[in-house]
Amino acid sequence: MMMLTHEVGTHVAYKQMVPDAEAAKKDLFRGIIVNVVAIAILFTVTLIEPTILVPVLTSFGLQMAVFLLHGLPYSSEKYYDLSGSATHFCVVAISLTTCPAGASAQQVLFGLLSTVWLVRLGTFLYLRILRDGRDERFTEMKKVPLRFMGAWTIQSLWVVMVQMPVILITRVPDSATPASYAVNGFLMLVWIGAFLIEATADVQKSEFRQNPENRNKFIASGLWAHAQHPNYFGEIMMWVAAAAAASVFGVATGQPKMHYAWLSPLITCLLLLKVSGVPMLRAANEKKWGTDPGYQHYLQTTNLLVPWPC
Repeated sequence: MMMLTHEVGTHVAYKQMVPDAEAAKKDLFRGIIVNVVAIAILFTVTLIEPTILVPVLTSFGLQMAVFLLHGLPYSSEKYYDLSGSATHFCVVAISLTTCPAGASAQQVLFGLLSTVWLVRLGTFLYLRILRDGRDERFTEMKKVPLRFMGAWTIQSLWVVMVQMPVILITRVPDSATPASYAVNGFLMLVWIGAFLIEATADVQKSEFRQNPENRNKFIASGLWAHAQHPNYFGEIMMWVAAAAAASVFGVATGQPKMHYAWLSPLITCLLLLKVSGVPMLRAANEKKWGTDPGYQHYLQTTNLLVPWPC
């Protein structure tokens, strides 16, 4: 009887190990693909303008340094978001300081707005992980180092792509017309409005989660009553406005390569809607409230992005 029990236990353990081994292989393969594709795209963008290589190397180098010095040895995502903000700042600073003929008022304004955004977002995300202790998005990733590395590689790509409007307009001297300044002034107001939407949504969710009465509840108040992801809407609209302003700058200065600034909102949409934003949150939320009729009603009756009454 004891031998039979032992054999059954061994068989069960073996069946458990096989799926684990298969899952590890899949994660390893996924990690290889993510890293190769992200690095290929990251260095391909330098074909737009050779001097983009400096911001690209800065972004990739800083992300790999933080990953190798802290992320990998400590299996920690503690400084992931903070390192992203620091990388954003370095890319913006290098772009402005290497601007031909010195940075103009318009180019500096682009950089300042981006800096305000990165400081606000980086501080918010870092304080959140200090409060929560961990980020559930990385729980499975950290089991396979190469897949975990993929998160940092994607972040280096994200930094360069998001900052593409700033990077591109600082690659040429500013000879824009007064009319283009007027249009870009309006677009900057759109950017500020979108920034306020993102910041407000983040603050509302943070305050909601800190209230003990809301423990194990999902937020459906404030901007979140009108959109499932109002913060993502603000994020996307900021970079749509920035890309549009860069295009205006390109038309005014006769630099068609400025239109590549639209890679910024494009990659932002891709990451937030298809990769690390909505899909991961949706999966985590389904685990928590998938059987909650109130949550299902919220999903069915609330806009995904635009904070507007249904």
